Amino acid sequence: MAIELLMPALSPTMEEGTLAKWLVKEGDTVTSGDVIAEIETDKATMEFEAVDEGVIGKIIVAEGTEGVKVNSPIAVLLEEGEDASAMDNVGGGAAPAAPAAADAPKAEATPAAAPAPAPAPAAPSKDGTRLFASPLARRIAAQNGIDLASVTGTGPKGRIVKADVEAAQAAPKAEAPKAAAAAAPTAAPTGMSADVVAQMYADRDYEEVKLDGMRKTIAARLSEAKQTIPHFYLRRDVNLDALLKFRSQLNKQLEAKGVKLSVNDFIIKAVANALQEVPEANAVWAGDRVLQLKPSDVAVAVAIEGGLFTPVLKDADMKSLSALSKEMKDLAGRARDRKLAPHEYQGGSFAISNLGMFGIDNFDAIVNPPHAGILAVGAGKPTPVVGEDGELKVATVMSMTMSVDHRVIDGAVGANLLKAIVDNLENPVAMLA
Repeated sequence: MAIELLMPALSPTMEEGTLAKWLVKEGDTVTSGDVIAEIETDKATMEFEAVDEGVIGKIIVAEGTEGVKVNSPIAVLLEEGEDASAMDNVGGGAAPAAPAAADAPKAEATPAAAPAPAPAPAAPSKDGTRLFASPLARRIAAQNGIDLASVTGTGPKGRIVKADVEAAQAAPKAEAPKAAAAAAPTAAPTGMSADVVAQMYADRDYEEVKLDGMRKTIAARLSEAKQTIPHFYLRRDVNLDALLKFRSQLNKQLEAKGVKLSVNDFIIKAVANALQEVPEANAVWAGDRVLQLKPSDVAVAVAIEGGLFTPVLKDADMKSLSALSKEMKDLAGRARDRKLAPHEYQGGSFAISNLGMFGIDNFDAIVNPPHAGILAVGAGKPTPVVGEDGELKVATVMSMTMSVDHRVIDGAVGANLLKAIVDNLENPVAMLA
């Protein structure tokens, strides 16, 4: 029996993807484990393997197609001895619907076929009467948010056909203000439409940049995060003099091993240890509950072309600085090549975003759900400070801002967590104890 190959869910949050490339063609024989396609998720390009053996009977979704829904058919695999006729039965109980859909265009063109409305079930109109529409017209209306009750049908016996829906779509929406006004108080703000913005810049020279899956996901997730997460912010300065001196000593000792520690490696370790010292802050929001984690799994933002990844260093409190440094370099390199597996950038309870290398003094980051917080790190700069002896001196000071989800962490808990992070950074030797 022919087998449908479905768009796989390559991560728990994946809803759709791009079929980037087919590595087989119709008629090719494949065995279980063969890589047959490359699929782009919002974060990475991943290989899709065959789980059965057979012959590629039909490729349903062409390569380069975007927005392919998870679990939708992308190809048909024929078993040994089967021919193309076996594809007629693919899909089990769903198969009988195909002939009816194929007949729909004939019903629009031939009056004799109109009395058979099975593929286009009648629906009540606004005045309680019943209206009829072809499957194609009904699908176009659903995709474009058109109310079929407001469309005048020109098909046999007033049936709504494709041309009627397209005409309604193109017509000026003069009758909509009343409905729009009624919906306005409850409608969520969506910003200006693409058409409105384009019209504003119609007399200016610009290039339209198409959004890829990553950019769309970033926009959706961070818009949702900023709107739904009750953020609050805590700020501290860190004196880096002791850390920079200690780092220099360690790097000299590790030079023979090819290890060079960065300030960011110390920040990761400081956050991981702090989450153990303030365990109530090592938690995530789970809708109707809070999950308090035992290990310190720390996510670190990595900028890549067109977006960013947040690879997760798991059990970071248990690892040495050199191990963290090596792991972070590996994750960052593969992130820039979009070669991370989903389990490598999902999870964690807390994140770090460091823009200090770009000369940024300080900034406020957006919490990435379900994390409870994110630490925004600025640049370390020579700054006048008052020493313990009361004398004015110059020290290297770094500004940090911690964004916190108030549903998970209260002010005092957040303050304790940030204090623990600062203490670890200003006393780096203690982190190795």
